[in-house]
Amino acid sequence: MEKYYLGIDLGSTTSKAVIINEKDEIIGRGITNTRANYKVAADIAREEAIYDARFTLLSQKLQTEIDSKPEFKKYMEDIRSVFQYRQFKRRMDSLEETLRETVNNFTYDNKEDIIKSINGIIETIRPQIRHEFVNEDLGSKNQFFRDIVSERYNMEVDKVEKPLFEPLMLAFDKSITPVENEMVKFNFKELVDESMKVLEEKYEGLADQQEDGSKEDWYYAELNAVKDNYKNVEYTLGQHIDDIAGHDIHITTMVGTGYGRALLPFPEDCIKSEILCHAFGAHAIFPNTRTVLDIGGQDTKAIQVDSHGLVTSFHMNDRCAAGCGRYLGYIADEFGISLNELGPEAMKADKETTICSTCTVFAGAEVKELLHNGEKRPNILAGLHKAIIQRAMSLIARSGGVRDEFTFTGGVARNQAVIKYVKQMVTESYGEVTMNIHTDSIFMGALGGAMFARRNLEVDLPEKQKKMKKVT
Repeated sequence: MEKYYLGIDLGSTTSKAVIINEKDEIIGRGITNTRANYKVAADIAREEAIYDARFTLLSQKLQTEIDSKPEFKKYMEDIRSVFQYRQFKRRMDSLEETLRETVNNFTYDNKEDIIKSINGIIETIRPQIRHEFVNEDLGSKNQFFRDIVSERYNMEVDKVEKPLFEPLMLAFDKSITPVENEMVKFNFKELVDESMKVLEEKYEGLADQQEDGSKEDWYYAELNAVKDNYKNVEYTLGQHIDDIAGHDIHITTMVGTGYGRALLPFPEDCIKSEILCHAFGAHAIFPNTRTVLDIGGQDTKAIQVDSHGLVTSFHMNDRCAAGCGRYLGYIADEFGISLNELGPEAMKADKETTICSTCTVFAGAEVKELLHNGEKRPNILAGLHKAIIQRAMSLIARSGGVRDEFTFTGGVARNQAVIKYVKQMVTESYGEVTMNIHTDSIFMGALGGAMFARRNLEVDLPEKQKKMKKVT
């Protein structure tokens, strides 16, 4: 029996899971929002990692064909996206039902009008989302169920009559969290079969479409290859589905970490500090890493590591969420935009507005005043992003500075504006050092946990700093 090892990083805003094999190869990753119920969030992330692992194992079975035949490569990319859509659709159906139940419990006199509006909104956004998953690879953009739905739901609510606005928004706010925290187990083979049928419709529909020149030549080459040969791909893939669906992904050992690690139902010796895990995970991907900066949802950590990826010193801000993911979420709410829009909007700035307050609440008041005084939104956002990194740089200095190589981890490392100021300030303060900013940096803590699980290492934080932390 093959052995697999699981790391779960239970963060304050997102929960991540990584599964590795005995060769330290990542075979599965899962991520979900952390909302209200930490245990469910951990279970959902773990299940997502197992589904992802099955696709990895399936791709390994077809590796020869994927490497030599473009239709196999394109088909495997497409089926993952459609699989995610089928999962999404189940949750969307549940949300639709929950929205109606929520409205039925309202005391509003116009409940029928509210439900009619909800039906219209769902009928509008459902085909939009399906199209984006099936044809535009929405599943690879790492968006959560809540983000995908709320962005489109809010756009439609903005179009309704004023008396319906408040109840429609209230209905969504009351319905989304229980649906998001619903533990839904999917049958892998069943969803793959459903996905293959969706792809048949897609490829058959491409037969009469002409190239319009809106995409690169390689895109049309891949598309033409798969639409002419997808039956052969289906047949080959079908020979392995039962085997992959029934494969026992046996988790030999697991390690939990993250902000909510104490809430995980793991034995005490299977819980590790997130500082240790982020350092170990970053070192696993970038073996020459000596300095790690992790900006999470609730805290920021500057970590120094040795040649083995073990922590030699660290400094962290865990007294308030200023400068962390929660801070960015608060600012996004102040501006009425999604987290995904913050970075791109800040990149449009022609200058950085100086933000004086480092407190989340006071910064919100300062933002309102700046907007009232006519300051441009991109400039304010640029100033906020710059202030976040200035705080992080202070932590790095106190931990020992930046040593070559420098690795940036955490979900905030996906934000373009944050990356811009990290690169700028590290270079200004420490010169030209190698900077590692990985697209999957959000999984570094979970990866470190899985690596610790496989090695069964008994390590801890530097004793001196542990004592200092207790005093402070």
